[in-house]
Amino acid sequence: MRQDALERLDPRNPLVVDTRELGRRPGSMRKSSREVPAPADMKIEVIGVPEGSPVELDFRLESVIDGVLITGVAEMDLAGECVRCLDPVEQQLRVDFQELYVYPDEDAEEDAPRLSGDMFDLEPVLRDAVVLALPLTPVCNDDCAGLCLECGARLDDNPGHAHESADPRWAALQGLFDGSTAEADDTGASRADENQEK
Repeated sequence: MRQDALERLDPRNPLVVDTRELGRRPGSMRKSSREVPAPADMKIEVIGVPEGSPVELDFRLESVIDGVLITGVAEMDLAGECVRCLDPVEQQLRVDFQELYVYPDEDAEEDAPRLSGDMFDLEPVLRDAVVLALPLTPVCNDDCAGLCLECGARLDDNPGHAHESADPRWAALQGLFDGSTAEADDTGASRADENQEK
């Protein structure tokens, strides 16, 4: 995160953390818990954290030589859809996160997260931890049979559901057998009689 962006941190934002109580005393530590509304875009295509829903944070701040180390846990509800049957899916997620925020005047890599004065924004770290932990193929239950590939019927509602499928290589011949069995038998019998008369 660029320094000019960090300078615009809003201390009223619940994901902006103030570290003033730690001071620059390596070894000092503070624990904190808070509930914050979920920021946008903590999701993938099929499941995610609804924006604004509560996220429970429990974390520890530690002052180290180069900056402030945050270590914590986040718990939240997920909402999405089953990848097999498309029914709604609701799950709970618990993720661990850790990040070192470097003091503004310390030498570090250009893209290293830095403190802005005594504050830092936890949102990017939280989002990365959550998105990486989301299930890529959520299902409503492990035994979900999914949907019929031909008509879209939910197979769990009709376990015996099936479609007759003819071999496409025989499709051109199917029209030859549209007549009834009786007609076929009569025709066969007539031809047999004609052959006998000859």
